[in-house]
Amino acid sequence: MPRRTATMLASTLILIALLCAGVFIKVPYSEMSPGPTVNTLGEHDGEPVLQISGHKTYPSTGHLNMTTVRVTSADYNMNLVEAVYGWLAHDNKVVPHDTLYPDGKTEEQSTQENAEEFSQSQESAKVAALKELNVPVKSWVIVSTVLKGSPAEGRLHAGDVIKAVDGTTVKAPDDVAKLVTKHKPGDKVVFTIVPAKEQAAAEKENKTATATKNVTITTTKSEDSGTDRAIVGISAGTDHTFPFAIDIKLADVGGPSAGLMFALGIVDKLTPGNLTGGKFVAGTGTIDDDGKVGPIGGIELKTVGAREKGAQYFLTPKNNCAAAAKDTPKGLTLVKVNTIDDAMSALKDISSGNTADLPKCTTKG
Repeated sequence: MPRRTATMLASTLILIALLCAGVFIKVPYSEMSPGPTVNTLGEHDGEPVLQISGHKTYPSTGHLNMTTVRVTSADYNMNLVEAVYGWLAHDNKVVPHDTLYPDGKTEEQSTQENAEEFSQSQESAKVAALKELNVPVKSWVIVSTVLKGSPAEGRLHAGDVIKAVDGTTVKAPDDVAKLVTKHKPGDKVVFTIVPAKEQAAAEKENKTATATKNVTITTTKSEDSGTDRAIVGISAGTDHTFPFAIDIKLADVGGPSAGLMFALGIVDKLTPGNLTGGKFVAGTGTIDDDGKVGPIGGIELKTVGAREKGAQYFLTPKNNCAAAAKDTPKGLTLVKVNTIDDAMSALKDISSGNTADLPKCTTKG
């Protein structure tokens, strides 16, 4: 056999062997890619994404699209070939498996956590939108979760309204931790609460629950190493009563990153005219009850997904701007926002065509 032919054959066999090995060699990585983008002003799977009853709504045109990232499952074992392909592909991102599923988190645990964050983001979006429109929203601090085996187990329950701690009125979830940690482990702390059942009954009758009771709990030491911080084993959150019904219908989506776009969609539905002026605007960002916009993960993939669907402008959390601006899809303008007010101002300029002064993202932020 001629030497050249033998060399080519040997090289081919080596290449085949390497490819075969690459298929069977598993690597501890996962893949992220652009996911679906959904217009919050439109429909998804045949029904409106935003459903509002008990208040006048207005027709809307244009797009206020929330964006997503698709990720491989927790039990997916990526091989070396797939990892290399993902690293080379422009629209995909290969990351360490532990980045998406830390501490051995299972698919079920991740899904549950994402569902809880998604639910909370919807509540905050409703609150932020109504505050933007100066519509009163009743809010109160509640027990969100009770840690199993903690001093609070059996004493406090999820949904209990926390009125005061040691006689000091509680106005925000953070107040609870601050008041508890004033104690030393082993001290007694007194919670003044409205039990969850009584609160639910009052809400059903559109009344204010007034019956309170005091619950005394002995604190214990936090399991955090190097600290003597006192805890009772609960996390506090916020619950709300809205003056009319706002439902967000969007299945198979998780995480908190759609908060900003939901809030803007609600504002658009409740006000005459169109926030976008018929333009295609997409975006992302968490939002809190006060309208503060927070950063999210996978920003580069979300901008790609948005542009592929036709977005012209992308509302970008301030702290994501530098990363997003490093590889902006052609034809997409990244608009920096830090609050819902920033987003509303930007939409006003986009709607009017006065885009020269838009706060655009740069690689410096």
